[in-house]
Amino acid sequence: QKKISDILQKTAPKPGVPADLQNLLSQHFAENRSVIEIEELKLSDSCFLPANDLTHSFSSYLKEICPKWAKLRRNHKEKKSVVMLVICSSALRSLELIKSMTAFKGDCRALKLFAKHIKIKEQMNMLEKGVFHIGVGTPGRVKALVEQDGLCLNSTKYIILDWNWRDQKLRRMMDIPEIKKETIDLLEMSIIKLCREGSVKLGLF
Repeated sequence: QKKISDILQKTAPKPGVPADLQNLLSQHFAENRSVIEIEELKLSDSCFLPANDLTHSFSSYLKEICPKWAKLRRNHKEKKSVVMLVICSSALRSLELIKSMTAFKGDCRALKLFAKHIKIKEQMNMLEKGVFHIGVGTPGRVKALVEQDGLCLNSTKYIILDWNWRDQKLRRMMDIPEIKKETIDLLEMSIIKLCREGSVKLGLF
């Protein structure tokens, strides 16, 4: 059995494309869903933003996919919601991404949405009291916030999956079983429907 790290060292990393996520979802749901149910969980190419071709910094990628950010940000007044949601594999990676989007986000408010050292109640209070533009966090915590009505995705326009980044063991977020499951659960719970309705676009960074 070859280890993922052995394979990777021999091949140049290939950036993720929408078809990768679509295939992942089809495989995941194929086992226990009817054909009709699987159809309802399909994402067409029009649901996606251009994917990162691995030449971008996080800020330059966000600027490219979201040229009207200043206007979106100005118009965003809703509490319990964010305009852009970034999903990644760990608290540490969330902090890295928040730091690396400084050039893009300017003075808009970003909220950490992970479980490490932060109680869910605190996050719910912050979302209820203030207006936040960007949420960055792990799929498990984001899912819990949506389930407990702490975070509403109806005014979210962009959802970015931190698709290509690899941790020290060279695993991407979808290579980690627990993160993969929580991400798919979150997509199934509300995001796929919003994408299909056209209110949210998905990006693979």
